[in-house]
Amino acid sequence: MQKLIILYDGVCGLCNSSINYVIDHDYKNQFVFAPLQSDAAQKLLESHNLSLADLNTVILIHQNKVYQKSDAVLNIVKRLKGIGKILLVGYILPRFVRDKIYDFIAKHRYKWFGKYDSCRIPTSEIRTKFLL
Repeated sequence: MQKLIILYDGVCGLCNSSINYVIDHDYKNQFVFAPLQSDAAQKLLESHNLSLADLNTVILIHQNKVYQKSDAVLNIVKRLKGIGKILLVGYILPRFVRDKIYDFIAKHRYKWFGKYDSCRIPTSEIRTKFLL
């Protein structure tokens, strides 16, 4: 099975909490992760003609297709178990509305959820889930 790749802001408190949630609810072991600040993420972005300078989003890469913002979140959540599936009601909203909400949260994420000085270092038990 080809793994789904999640690229995220490694210094963002909300992003790190979200990755922890995905790890805890990924019962099929289908996701791997890379902070946007990593070399692995840079290479993946380049291979998909994306620039980090233009990105303020989580990115999901699945079967060579790139999902960003609310599309990425919804595609991640639908593959997990748990209460987070409640976010799937977001599909009733048009993408431009979902992305406006996403952008608002992204704009305030450091103020609301904090910012780390560096990316988290995965523990030995989950290190294989991270592309570094």
